[in-house]
Amino acid sequence: MKVTEVFALIRNSINAAPRNAYVAELHLQCLKYMDALEGVSGREFCEGVGLKPAWGTEFVKMRKIAPRLKEAGMRVELI
Repeated sequence: MKVTEVFALIRNSINAAPRNAYVAELHLQCLKYMDALEGVSGREFCEGVGLKPAWGTEFVKMRKIAPRLKEAGMRVELI
């Protein structure tokens, strides 16, 4: 899947999330597509998804956490 397609999927998911679940949905989507977003910087992520640059920090946090969650048995295909 192309990175631009992943950006569109994430954008649609977070836009469809309830207002009080926006950040949680962003985190889940980052975890779900982290393999496809390998090599993407926080800045590129924000530009691609249409978020303010400050959200790049959240993307980087999820990048750091994703390998640990996978090692613990998280199955991203179920997200």
